Amino acid sequence: MEFKHTSVLLHETIDNLKARDGGIYVDATFGGGGHAHYLLSKLAQGSVIGFDQDDYAIQAAKTKFAEDLQTTSQPRLWLVHDNFSNLQEDLVNLGFTNGIDGIYYDLGVSSPQFDQAERGFSYRFNSRLDMRMNQEQALDAYQIVNTWSQNDLTRILRQYGGEKFAHQIARKIVLTRREKPIVTTFDLVACIKDAIPAAARRHGGHPAKKSFQAIRVAVNDELGVLERSLTEAISLLRPGGRICVISFESNEDKIVKKLFKANSEIQLPRGMPAIPAEMKPTLRLVTRKPIVAQESELTRNYRSHSAKLRVAEKV
Repeated sequence: MEFKHTSVLLHETIDNLKARDGGIYVDATFGGGGHAHYLLSKLAQGSVIGFDQDDYAIQAAKTKFAEDLQTTSQPRLWLVHDNFSNLQEDLVNLGFTNGIDGIYYDLGVSSPQFDQAERGFSYRFNSRLDMRMNQEQALDAYQIVNTWSQNDLTRILRQYGGEKFAHQIARKIVLTRREKPIVTTFDLVACIKDAIPAAARRHGGHPAKKSFQAIRVAVNDELGVLERSLTEAISLLRPGGRICVISFESNEDKIVKKLFKANSEIQLPRGMPAIPAEMKPTLRLVTRKPIVAQESELTRNYRSHSAKLRVAEKV
């Protein structure tokens, strides 16, 4: 079983982690393990805990990283089949109770998830609507498309996808499902195309791209779990520990930027001459502006075009 995925901003992310031998590091989005492989190559001692809610990724990693998972001595790699919103609970269950020295996130969808037609993530393949990163989860794209109200559909299409024809698409979905359920990805694509004016469909890429993104984000509560996980991760970091986050969509980057800013700045009341000790910031920004891919990476990996890396350090 293989999980082929080209890691974005590989060296920029791991090098900015400033990993030290003997440290405890968390890969919050393990995927194909590209970042973890590079991190492990830099550590003579220490532990990497890899989280992924996709069982396909976990099973592939058990084969690919078998040597690092050996339990005859202290494993260098631990795998956790769970959403990264449960960081603290899972780390405690593994015996890591004294914080971590670094954590990194590579957000969004892995290439294999898009490329496996049966996962229902892509408008390029015809399959049952699904889009679940965790296949044990109950809520899927079929339920959202066929049961959510027109108002809720409009809201997620506009908020999570930036779709300017959100109202028209939501209305078309509701009208279509009254006749029969919208079962497959191609059924949904047909709805979207019918709802968007012909002139608008000629520009800006595939007409279903924004809607599929929005529904995927809603299925997996991607923005909600990101905010909760980042908040927890910051509290788990030991002093000097770093957090690195690669985002691909503006909504993700806004959450990262907002939380990093809120934890690195102190708003002093007017007239207060000094910062009280209890009001000291939690983080120091390592990157004031996000790191983006260099030209060499842009030419070999298209996915890196929208990638933004932000880094902060616990103080």
